[in-house]
Amino acid sequence: MKSIIKASSVLFVALFLTGMWACSDDQNMPDPEPTLYEKLGGDELVPDPNMPGEMIQTGRLGLRSVVDSSIFVIAANPILSPYFRTLLMEVGNGNLSNFAILSENLTDFFCLASGSEDYTYEGLDMVSAHDPSQNPRMEQASDDTAYDAFIGAVVIGAQQNNVPEELITEVGALLESLRSDIVQR
Repeated sequence: MKSIIKASSVLFVALFLTGMWACSDDQNMPDPEPTLYEKLGGDELVPDPNMPGEMIQTGRLGLRSVVDSSIFVIAANPILSPYFRTLLMEVGNGNLSNFAILSENLTDFFCLASGSEDYTYEGLDMVSAHDPSQNPRMEQASDDTAYDAFIGAVVIGAQQNNVPEELITEVGALLESLRSDIVQR
């Protein structure tokens, strides 16, 4: 009986201290650092300028704007345009359907990669997406020069959309973390 009382007392003290510790931690814990997605505007809903009557999260709108601007910068870049010959030919012929798909996929990817929990990326993984043998829309395997130009295009796209420099640096670090998957020659 004494051992049961002793064990119960130890259990009670442990639970009591654990409860106090948990409460104490909640009160003294600093707010977590906002995600890149939150810094880019987060999940606040605003009217979607491309879809009258529809709402879009501020973070997604910002990322989509950067993606779309970056695609135009890429198209004008002689280092990058050979990677997108098919897409550029389609756009030149007035067919924007694959442009819209690319924009949607890249925006989904950036939303997820920057910390949004509201979107999913359903495209190919980065290795497959950039391997011409697995992705027929990828004209050729990427090298470091092209990837540097791509990162530069995203920086220009972000600057065109007034993204603060410290956030552009974070986006650049995110892109740099993907280099080994994307650069395949």
